[in-house]
Amino acid sequence: MASEYVLTLSCPDRPGVVAAVSGLLAARGCNITESQQYGDRVADRFFMRVQFVSTLAADDLRTSFASLAPEFGMDFKLRDPAVRPRVLVMVSRLGHCLNDLLYRVRSGLLDIEIVAVVSNHPDLRPLTQSYGIDYHHLPVVPDAKARQEAEVLTLVEHYQADLVVLARYMQVLSEDLCAKLAGRVINIHHSFLPSFKGAKPYHQAFSRGVKLIGATAHYVTPDLDEGPIIEQEVARVNHTHSPDDLAAIGRDLECQALARAVGWHIEQRILLDGHKTIIFQR
Repeated sequence: MASEYVLTLSCPDRPGVVAAVSGLLAARGCNITESQQYGDRVADRFFMRVQFVSTLAADDLRTSFASLAPEFGMDFKLRDPAVRPRVLVMVSRLGHCLNDLLYRVRSGLLDIEIVAVVSNHPDLRPLTQSYGIDYHHLPVVPDAKARQEAEVLTLVEHYQADLVVLARYMQVLSEDLCAKLAGRVINIHHSFLPSFKGAKPYHQAFSRGVKLIGATAHYVTPDLDEGPIIEQEVARVNHTHSPDDLAAIGRDLECQALARAVGWHIEQRILLDGHKTIIFQR
């Protein structure tokens, strides 16, 4: 029985990469259904995403590509889309992004399995448990953040989470946790950062008469809110919008940007290119 696979790769840019990959797939009876590639002339690096159908097992295909990789200095990943990625969501008190993700999963709009929700507050337990999902309240107390993060990492390992989503989790992850989960944590924040820091950013934006508001989804790194950007969403506003109006519009933008970022990640449409991302959209 044929299965669908997604191959992503990056390597130094040179002639023959596409031919080598497509030739390997053709020689093994695979049928390519989607293929995209990009050459970064500044970094002199090549990126490729190939979706194909094959009767071979995933391990056999990985062995084949492992034999090809050294010739091109190639880093590659092979994923079976039939295996739903396991996602652990972290939240604080704001529930709009969590609620949106839960709804999209239940509606079949986002093909992931949310295995657990972790929060430093108990507020969103009823919402989470209404979906039959485990909720873990791990408060952050002074001088004990390292212990709390160790518990978070234990849960990531326990649930075998492929991805961690910070759905308005209002805590800064330590450099150590960022390193251990590198490339596996996505965050969402309002695009006012770093312009409007601290409490009530939409009130600050209102007082400055902003004309555009937005949201940014990005990978988490030790540099606060400066990780590789995955997606941004914006909306035009004017003087008639109150701070509450701006906050409501902002919540919608955050949900949209985060859902797209998670979707692209689990479909392996995102490749890291230094401090930026290459995104092969449909």
